[in-house]
Amino acid sequence: MSVTVRVPAKVNVQLAVGAARPDGFHDLANVFLAVGLYDEVTVTPADALRVTCAGPDAGQVPLDRTNLAARAAIVLAERRGLDAAVHIRINKDIPVAGGMAGGSADGAGALLACDALWGTRASREELLDICAELGSDVPFSLVGGAALGTGRGEKLRTLEVGGTFHWVFAMASRGLSTPAVFREFDRLTEGLDVPEPVASQPLLDALAKGDPEALAAAVSNDLQPAALSLFPELADTLAAGRAAGALATLVSGSGPTTAFLTRDAESAAKVAEALSTSGTCRSVRTTSGPAPGATVTS
Repeated sequence: MSVTVRVPAKVNVQLAVGAARPDGFHDLANVFLAVGLYDEVTVTPADALRVTCAGPDAGQVPLDRTNLAARAAIVLAERRGLDAAVHIRINKDIPVAGGMAGGSADGAGALLACDALWGTRASREELLDICAELGSDVPFSLVGGAALGTGRGEKLRTLEVGGTFHWVFAMASRGLSTPAVFREFDRLTEGLDVPEPVASQPLLDALAKGDPEALAAAVSNDLQPAALSLFPELADTLAAGRAAGALATLVSGSGPTTAFLTRDAESAAKVAEALSTSGTCRSVRTTSGPAPGATVTS
């Protein structure tokens, strides 16, 4: 018997970042939107815990117990007094180290798959609690759709979305470490008065109305200057997408994937074609959101 779960990528349409807390984390106002790029996580009974991975850049994915999918299985097993003896197979389609929560998606997917495989019948609240223990972005990977994340991003409030938003994502030639981007944010804001992070009401209204132009006017990412400081070439990708007619351009989360909001699917295709021939990125994908969260498919 095996269980397969499909789990989406995310884009942060707003990422407001507060000053570093004593514990090293940052308070956030993080508006997540799930988009239709998916990893598939399959769990099968095995003699011991094992992780394998296939797909683009699979060689960059850790296959030991630091992998969030492995950690998810371990945490759920420990809570139920079980042995986490499963083979976790990850079929990657979400960019690796790209700021789109691919690792978090795998953690949420493995958690839901193990819950189904073992029949542990964990409540939604317990699953979300485990997700928060695993990482700041993992709870949203379970929930999907759109949500406002506060605290370090793990406290979620579901948001209304009134339409479909079309996106183009440009994958960079190398990855960026999320901790490194936050350290650079701290360096760039040292000595400055960093305001408390607050969700943008115009942005929430734009999501609720399904208005891409209004959303484009409101998107923001406080980590973008830090990502550009560590990876200056991303500015060329952003400029190429802007010149091609994207309504809004931004670094996705901690980067280095760049995100381009467009008016419709036809506009997305034009932006994607321009980016593909710009020489500023490794590959390009088009998709839309919101997308459902982690879902058992078989």
